[in-house]
Amino acid sequence: MACWLNLGQNLKVNAKKFPNTVALKDNSRSFSYPELNRRVNRLAHSLLSLGLVKSDRVAVILENSIEIVEVFLATAKTGLVIVPINFRLVSGEVEYIVNNSDAKALIVHDQFTPTVDPIKSELKNIPAEHYFAVGNKIKGYREYEEFMRDSSEDEPQADVRPEDTWILIYTSGTTGKPKGVVRSHESHIAFYLINAADFGFNEHDICLNVMPLCHINSTFFTFTFTYIGGSVYIHPAQSFKAEEILEIVERQKITIISLIPTHYNMILNASDPGKKRDVSSIRKLLCSSAPVRKSMKLAIMDFFPGVELYEGYGSTEAGIVTILKPEYQMSKLGSIGYESLGTEFVKLLDEKGNEVGVGEVGELYSRGPMLFDEYYKLPEKTASAFRNGWFSAGDMARRDEDGFYEIVDRKDNMIISGGENVYPSEVEEVVGSHECVFDCACIGLPDEKWGEKVVAVVITKPGVDEEEIDERTIKDCCKDKLAGYKRPKEVVFIKPEEMPRTPTGKILHRKLREKLGSKAEEQE
Repeated sequence: MACWLNLGQNLKVNAKKFPNTVALKDNSRSFSYPELNRRVNRLAHSLLSLGLVKSDRVAVILENSIEIVEVFLATAKTGLVIVPINFRLVSGEVEYIVNNSDAKALIVHDQFTPTVDPIKSELKNIPAEHYFAVGNKIKGYREYEEFMRDSSEDEPQADVRPEDTWILIYTSGTTGKPKGVVRSHESHIAFYLINAADFGFNEHDICLNVMPLCHINSTFFTFTFTYIGGSVYIHPAQSFKAEEILEIVERQKITIISLIPTHYNMILNASDPGKKRDVSSIRKLLCSSAPVRKSMKLAIMDFFPGVELYEGYGSTEAGIVTILKPEYQMSKLGSIGYESLGTEFVKLLDEKGNEVGVGEVGELYSRGPMLFDEYYKLPEKTASAFRNGWFSAGDMARRDEDGFYEIVDRKDNMIISGGENVYPSEVEEVVGSHECVFDCACIGLPDEKWGEKVVAVVITKPGVDEEEIDERTIKDCCKDKLAGYKRPKEVVFIKPEEMPRTPTGKILHRKLREKLGSKAEEQE
């Protein structure tokens, strides 16, 4: 019976179709599709030699690298399930994910072994010989290259179906303890094909991978290009440096980049006009994972003249739900666009499950071929995330008369002040537009009079003097742009490193509330 080829199976085809195309490269290595396929086959056979069988979990704590891509591809070829773990987590957090996922092998970069060593005795499902390190030889770990060196380069024989699980990826924890999101091969195949069609990608594109591959955004975006036969440049750095990224764009003639608003903000504020890089190779930019302020979109389009700017809205569970395409960037500023290919009409529902009208705020539900299967070992949370087969990530949105959607905020971030609903993103849009503000977040903190008070947390731009901006400056900025109940009652200035974020730079409002709330209690 004919069926879609998964990412690993498709690599075999691409090795024949594109024998001279560079599939992967980093700052020191480069592999064509045939070379990559041979390496992946060797890794696949090596993993199977451990006695691992279909559906067994292989956890990885790897920074962006050729090796992590190889593990994704090898698990796809064999029916094994990859569990990508954020390399910034501490030992206790890693222990929870490894044990919760039932992982039977663990592959780490050598610099992360100090995170694993203290918890090895607690990882009951991983035998001593199933720990592997990429890089230097480390006691207690088998060296990655040696492990796969002598294995067969033939295609592994495995019965892997589109509906089988491929990735068990844990949410970033924006609303609590990480949940394991179970995703099938077919949900990713759908994404690759829909992504290529909706965004107009092709085999001649060179994608720059920046965001960590422990995050769904990157696993979606990066592997679209290995699926369609394009090239991927893997940027291994654990921190984002704007000038470094622009230098890579110029040197490698990158055509496509997917970034989040924080990254674009850093590019716009850190670039030295006297050392302006040639970014003319860029033909498409994607911005996703967090709301994009209108002023930032205009600045991006000015910095990258002639580029096609796309904004995508989605989630780990749902894939891409809506897209705002280039032709609507000016006429629909602030919108996340309309439904992506394959997504059913989005529903906006009130608390009773009724659809809301045009211009009214409701919780956003969607369904389509990119949807996840379940939360691992959490049937109650799986059930509560759906309404009659429609999934919600907890975002609140409104739809205009043309069918375009606008995210108002996360349901869990909503502030209720004096009985009125305040959506942080609306306040952040205004505060963030001030010329001295680099980034900001809006949270609600307990208040005796109002129940919750609106608090603006602000990071100023580099070089801004304290005399140029203070609490009164921010409050005055909001005076004529926001209703009284929406205006910040308090403004807190913090350093960039003090803002809690996910691995991709998304602000963790919950963590910020906890941090500032505890400080307020200490001062009472």
